[in-house]
Amino acid sequence: LWPWLLASSGLSALIQLVTLPFFPDSPSYLLIQKGNEEACRKAIRKLWGEGDHQSEIDDIMKEKGAMASTKTLRVLEVIKERSLRWQLYILMTVMTTLQLCGINAIYFYSFEVFRTAKFEEYLIPYLSLGVGLCECLSSILCSTLIDRFGRKVLLWGGYTLMCSVLALLTMTLSLQHRFFWMHYFSVILIFLFVVFYGIGP
Repeated sequence: LWPWLLASSGLSALIQLVTLPFFPDSPSYLLIQKGNEEACRKAIRKLWGEGDHQSEIDDIMKEKGAMASTKTLRVLEVIKERSLRWQLYILMTVMTTLQLCGINAIYFYSFEVFRTAKFEEYLIPYLSLGVGLCECLSSILCSTLIDRFGRKVLLWGGYTLMCSVLALLTMTLSLQHRFFWMHYFSVILIFLFVVFYGIGP
């Protein structure tokens, strides 16, 4: 079953490869990058149907004007630019915490935790599939929550809950040989960690 599951991602890529030539170019790409207003109007009509789309074209022209007045900076120039310093710090912090949050360790050791919890060997791949499904569903949920609460709240809340779950998981893994039910609590915590990761970071 696993080879077929791995191959299924290639199927979606193949479908995209075959259908992509039939999709119209982006109107903003045609107008801003290519400078072809007629092709832009044609693409807009193909995407949104017949009608007066002058307001959309005006918006794209404003975007083109804003891009023309914005200077493109090299990496070294971005680092040296004082006005961008805080944005750069925030971006580096978010990216670093995302890499070091522990999600890779959870995925790597989840098989071992499931085995220790005395689950049948044939069930363990399905539990791992459930962990991945949890991340997928929580990412979809995040897209609805981000409009209501904002990115900052989800980041702080996600990282706080993930830290709490990791602390509890460390405790349950340390005590799993003393209490038989700790194994199952560890499994629940793994699922919770993945959910909070998907909602937050």
